[in-house]
Amino acid sequence: MVGDGFGIGYYTEPELGPEPCIFTSTIPAWNCINLQRIASKTASPLIFAHVRATTEGSLSDDNCHPFSHGSLMWMHNGGLGGWKHIKRRLGERLADKWYLGVHGGTDSEWAFALYLDTLERMGHNPSAPPADGFGPTVLRHAMLATIKQINDFIAAIPEKTIEEENLDIRSLLNFAITDGHSIVCTRYVSSKTDEAASLYYSSGTTWEDKSNKGEYQMDRRDKGADIVLVASEPLTFERESWVTVPTNSTLTIHKQTVMVHPIIDEYYNHNPYHSRSSQFVTDKGLVTNEKSTPAPTPAPTGSTRLHQSLAKTINPSSAMLSPGENYDPNMANNASYTPATSDIRHATPAAFRPPISSNKSGEQGNTKKKRAAAPAPASVQIPAHSMNSGTSIGTSGVDYIDTPDTPELSKNSDSRNKIAQYFPELDSIDRN
Repeated sequence: MVGDGFGIGYYTEPELGPEPCIFTSTIPAWNCINLQRIASKTASPLIFAHVRATTEGSLSDDNCHPFSHGSLMWMHNGGLGGWKHIKRRLGERLADKWYLGVHGGTDSEWAFALYLDTLERMGHNPSAPPADGFGPTVLRHAMLATIKQINDFIAAIPEKTIEEENLDIRSLLNFAITDGHSIVCTRYVSSKTDEAASLYYSSGTTWEDKSNKGEYQMDRRDKGADIVLVASEPLTFERESWVTVPTNSTLTIHKQTVMVHPIIDEYYNHNPYHSRSSQFVTDKGLVTNEKSTPAPTPAPTGSTRLHQSLAKTINPSSAMLSPGENYDPNMANNASYTPATSDIRHATPAAFRPPISSNKSGEQGNTKKKRAAAPAPASVQIPAHSMNSGTSIGTSGVDYIDTPDTPELSKNSDSRNKIAQYFPELDSIDRN
């Protein structure tokens, strides 16, 4: 149960300006009558929502996600490793305006300040967004650079300090950023052996509570999709309707198209048979991905209750819903909800479509005609504007390796395992 406050952020009509409207409260979401009142009269093409559970820091509106600056909104699920030992170093890197813009006490807000600083160092003014947004490429590159900078701060912690204080320097960085036009989410852990906090997405034509019992379903009436929902855990009973975002990857949504890229750094594993342990995220109280037959759906958590409250009343053409906060010092679950207009599965190169088990019921016949029966409502599309593999991009001292438009695969490789070469855990899913 996550009841240490919540926040929602959404975009209004363009004539009112590009900045999002944000409402936060320290009251549990399911007990907040004002949330229901506001949601019942609110329509937005894109919504961020976040439920907070914290073990450190004050219970205040300043610490409730989402955070914002200009047109940008930010959420985080997880925590920065060795936070107390990198906080000063992170603050020293920031320009004064970003340093002074931090009002709360969470590592999540400091990470957002670092993102804003990084975006500015890349030549983009966070305070003056373009009319059509910064674009998915810019947002994603800034995200990759931010993650690398956090890893560099942690790498600078003396080994003696780590040993003497028994520091856990692993980071769980499930970030979400949007400029109102594009969304970039990450599922990331700074470890080669552990899974990241879970992240899922689902898409369809309608998102409705047909029974009026708070049991929402994602329906797919045709090849197209009008809604994309991203969440830390499946929010419906139909678990097969949710696609797992692979560990250490980015999820980008732009113009209703979903794109997934691997984050290739020192924690990426090229071995398609490599498996990760879920013990770390389990110990931190974060839900891990299900790789076997789903267990019975548990009673609604704080995150699903917030989702139900919003879904009953908000009329989104697109939204992003997120439960949670940080594990240490905070604990979180993130989610997001935004519309899609194209059939992502059929827009995906064959080599990057997630494996579909042939023994599941309801999957026979023409996939195009029976899209609603497909277990994965959306798939992966590699964007044409991605930079080439191996390109080192400098951002005022911040370098990272970007991923290719379409990674080159061996001609002799097994087609079933092509996607697993870049997202190894999918191979494990296929084998279970």
